[in-house]
Amino acid sequence: MKRPNDAAAATPSKSEPQRGSTNEWSTRHSVLRSAQRAAALVNVLGAEDDDGAEPTADSLAALAAVLREYGETDPLDLSDADVADMRGVAAQLREVFAAPGVDAAATRLNRLLAEGCGPVRLTAHGGGSPWHIHLDSADTAPWAEWFLASSCMALAVLVWDRQRPPGGVCASARCANVYVTGGSGAERRYCSPRCATRERVADHRRAKERRPSQRDQGRKGREENR
Repeated sequence: MKRPNDAAAATPSKSEPQRGSTNEWSTRHSVLRSAQRAAALVNVLGAEDDDGAEPTADSLAALAAVLREYGETDPLDLSDADVADMRGVAAQLREVFAAPGVDAAATRLNRLLAEGCGPVRLTAHGGGSPWHIHLDSADTAPWAEWFLASSCMALAVLVWDRQRPPGGVCASARCANVYVTGGSGAERRYCSPRCATRERVADHRRAKERRPSQRDQGRKGREENR
């Protein structure tokens, strides 16, 4: 379960600063950063070797590291049941990232919003943060409910703002990570520069292997001239 002061809205994380730092709070909990957190959690929770298995110490540590990276503070108090439920949410959110177009992304988000998110409410966590919108049932909602609600709202706002899918799945055959797309520019295909570079190198090698060498071309020319 989440701690009493945990947040579960579109943009906030669950560890909230004091009310006096409204601008800092808004920057730290922007829609884009919340969407990026959703992608990071989908990736860490969606590893194939974790499917249906109890979380290991390593998988719990990886999940905790992502939560801390996006502003959560100890103690996180993640139970095995919390992780199992969050994995289920991750699988549902992956469908949004994998949507082939904006219409499909919006349809899948609408389904998740209708089935798994509560009515819109405002909370300030007892004065611990600026007033902001939540879609979970309470500030003490379980981790999985927070994960779904905060992710759906952030991704929905990106669809609304950009009129395009909020993200995608890495095009590398060796990677299944999801990512959040940029606001403009060329369409993104890979989750990271590392994957993009690896695929470019692989394409170059394949092209080189298909292209006959100068020696082979010279030998073929001599044979044709005989």
